[in-house]
Order: sequence, then structure tokens, then C-alpha cells
Amino acid sequence: MAKKTIGFVGPDGRTCMCAYTVSTVESQEFIGAIIKGMTGMGPVLEAVRGNKKWTLKIFPVAEKSVEDYKYAIIKAFEDGEIDYVIIMPEDLLYQGLVNELIEAGYGDQVIGLTKEAAFIEGDKVKAKIWMRRAGVPVAPFKVADAKNLQQIKRIVTKFMRKHGGAVLKYPYSAGGKGARPIFRVEDILDVWNILLKDYSENYKTLHGDNKWPLLIEAWKSEIEISFTTLVDGKGNFRILPTAMDYTLRFEGPPSQTNPVTGGMATIGMHPAETPELIKMVGDKVFQPFVEEMKKRGILRPCILYPGCRVSIDPVTGKPIDILVYEMNIRAGEPEMQVVVRRLKNLGELIVATIEGRLDEVEPGVRTDQISICLALVTGPGGPHGQKGYPDSYTKYEPVVINFKSLAKRGILIVPSNVSWDEENQRLISDGSRVFYLSKNATVKPGQKRGEVAATLRNTLLQAFDQGIVRVIPREAEETFEAAEILFEQGNIPESEFKKKEAAFEKANRLDLRRDPGRIYEEWDELYPDWPASS
Repeated sequence: MAKKTIGFVGPDGRTCMCAYTVSTVESQEFIGAIIKGMTGMGPVLEAVRGNKKWTLKIFPVAEKSVEDYKYAIIKAFEDGEIDYVIIMPEDLLYQGLVNELIEAGYGDQVIGLTKEAAFIEGDKVKAKIWMRRAGVPVAPFKVADAKNLQQIKRIVTKFMRKHGGAVLKYPYSAGGKGARPIFRVEDILDVWNILLKDYSENYKTLHGDNKWPLLIEAWKSEIEISFTTLVDGKGNFRILPTAMDYTLRFEGPPSQTNPVTGGMATIGMHPAETPELIKMVGDKVFQPFVEEMKKRGILRPCILYPGCRVSIDPVTGKPIDILVYEMNIRAGEPEMQVVVRRLKNLGELIVATIEGRLDEVEPGVRTDQISICLALVTGPGGPHGQKGYPDSYTKYEPVVINFKSLAKRGILIVPSNVSWDEENQRLISDGSRVFYLSKNATVKPGQKRGEVAATLRNTLLQAFDQGIVRVIPREAEETFEAAEILFEQGNIPESEFKKKEAAFEKANRLDLRRDPGRIYEEWDELYPDWPASS
């Protein structure tokens, strides 16, 4: 039987990881493909593959418009280069890419919701009301006018008294950065001002002088868990392995100096995952949600990815209740990366989703493994004093990677915002989250997950600290080039040149969080009777 090619549509790390996983784990049955990607992905994946025999295809997309994506996908279908596609970026779903592919006659080969269903993620106020009507347990919320500070203050202070905090949330697409937690009354004004600064233009475009809807949710301090679920056109669904996202830029509580980002790291499985939890989220969240989709006539093969808070028994740690904060209609970034790293049959599940037979195929999960994925982001510095991700950051700086050292450590490097500089024949950073470092580890009988996670995390951190992946700061490159000229002219001694050279070889614009995975150790201490492995 000829291999089937599955195209993952989008430019980022999750797209790359899914294509890589299909190509390597199920190489006898499937070929993974990236549709769009970044120009640096090909060279990085070539170096990662080395002499191995797996195949991965990349289909360039000229620009970012729906028309560009539509053209590239339809051409690949017509040429027989791909068999199925999954639309990953939410913006493409909002803008009707699936509708365009259905109209072109390829709807039965596509995973993704239509424009008519995109409100589920694209309009969080409408989606909250919709979920509540469907019987999905949602977190307490109110809707205010974003221009009305007095109304916002009343709602926030009430939520603070009752729940300990509140979250101001821009209700439309915000790339995972639209949520602004508040825990102190004196922070309300600052948070409100920053939110308006970030989204006023969007509000004006959408609503003009009318009310600007602002979603305000009660902050719940329960455990945050990511559930990724495949849903077929008949309403069958499969919940994939759980994950936990590290959304804050730094370790510690959210604040004005510790903002919400698109995701700094992720781990999987979540330490609180149990069969009972999976059943609970299926019964309370996905079953009623999918039934409502059927009733409204918007159900088709898709990915659902709710943001949830889970209440646990304080003695046993077992789940007792769940609340949904929002429902996303695409795979999470970077959560999807650890989800698929623990799957044995992603390709098989995708085909079953498209063919309407998810009831026949269960997720093949490496239940004895945990996975950690760290984002390497653009740190502070640059010609304009950039603050670093997620605020302002440099771009187009050269990248240096020691692929042999990564391979020896069993670390997979996943390219994201990295481009290929054709003129200078080198990789360059493209800002924000440049790479991810990913690695799995097996929890053997008698071991605690915290021990394994600590070793796994340290392996990743040591690789970073030793400069195995670097983005060379522009100012460091310029300083070293000047030192080379001065040394060649005899204007500085060799000892001083060597110091400049050593500093240049250590210089790195990249930064990361150092705590992901520590929750496993904390969980072991809180619940010592928890099973050592799943």
C-alpha cells in the first residue's frame, strides 16, 4: 500500500513537530508534510535527519493570505502530493480557508472547522454563552464595556472578594496573549490601561463608537490542564494525552512584569492526569459540546482544545470537578508538541478522524513516558534596547547549532521562527519563539516522576547553558568583527583578542524558563502515594 501524506498547515513549531512525528514514528504508513513553515525549517530538519531514512515534505506558501494557502493546498492535492490536511492556525479558520477547500471539492480530506463555527474560539463571549446553553460547566464570567472603567471595577472587585482574583480578557483572537489577570485592587487601572493600549485599534475596527465587549472571568486557582481532542464528522471523539502549558514569561505569579505569552514551555502528561479525569472531561465537556455542534449544524472533523481548571481532592489529588474557561478550535502551541511526542499513532488517528471512524481507533500513548518542551525565545537587548519576547525583540541575527551534540543527548530541536539567509548561507532568527528543545524520558517501575523530570529538565538546561543552540547578538558580532580588525592591524594584544573571542563564542540572545517540569517533584511531595508511573 502506498504511503499517505498528511499535510500540517501553518508556520510554527507545532506544525513542524506533527509532521516530524508522523514521518518518523509511522514511517511505513505515512509521510508528514509542512504546508508553509519557515524557510529555516528545511535546513534544520535535514540536519536532524542525518542518515536516517524517513521522509518529510515542505510545501512553501508565498504569503500569509487565505488565497495563498488555498492555492498551495489545492495544487498539492491536484498534483497528488498530499492526501489529507489539518489546518493549525486559528486565523486561517476564522478567515474561511476550510470553506474555500470545501468549495473546491476537497472538504472530505480536511480537518478544521468552517468560518461559521470559528466563533467558538474567535468570539469568546458568544462561545461562553453557547457553552453554558449546551450544559458545559464554564467559569463564572461577566461581560463589560471595555471603555467603562467603573463597570469593570465593580465586576473585578466582586470577583476578587468571592474568588481571589479576576481576568480581563480581550474576547477575540489574540494569539494566546489576551488574558490579563488581576489580584490587587490597585492593579486594576494599570491592567485596564495596558489592555486598551494593546487592543483599542482592534476594538475601533470591530465596534467603532459602540460598546466594546470585554470578557471578565473569575480567577480560579485550581489546576490548569490542557486537553486536546480529535472529533470526527459523526461526533466520535478521542481525548489525546494531557499537557500543561507555561504561559507566563517568567517563574512566579502573573504581574505587570511577568506577562502572559504564547507559551514558554509545556510538559506532558500532566501530573494530575488519571483515567477518571479523562472520563470526567469527556462526559462533562466534550460530549455536551459536540452534541451542541451537531444540533447547530456546524460539526465536521476538527480539533477541540479547551482551557480548563480542574478541582482536586486535597488528600488524594484525584479530580473532582472541572470548569472551562475557553474552547479553542485548533491544536495548542506548544502543548501539541508534547502531546504528539507521546503518541504512537498520530497519523492513524488523523485518518480515522477524516473517515468518521474514531470509535474504532484509540490513541496509542506511551504511558510510561513524560515529555518536556522548552521554548527558546529572543531575550532582551539590541540596538533599540528591546525588552525581549513577548514585548519587543531583535530579528535576523545569525544562528549556530551543534546538531551532533543535541543528537548525543537525545534532544530534538524543533525550528519555529527561524529563516534561511540565502545570501550568507546561514540560519537567522526571526524573533519571538525561535526554537524548541524537546525530549522524552521513561519512568521505570519504582521511580518517581519527579526524579525523572528533574534529570530530563537538567539535560535540556545544560544543553542550553553550554551554547549548543545560539542566536548571536548583533552587537556581539559587531564587537568581535572590530576586534578581529584591530588584532590583524596589531592594535590589540593577542590576550585581549582571545578574551573578545571567548565572549563572542558564549554570546547568546536566546532565553528560556528554567522551571518547567518541577511540578512533578512538587506533586510527588504533596501526594507521595500517587502511582510512580502510569
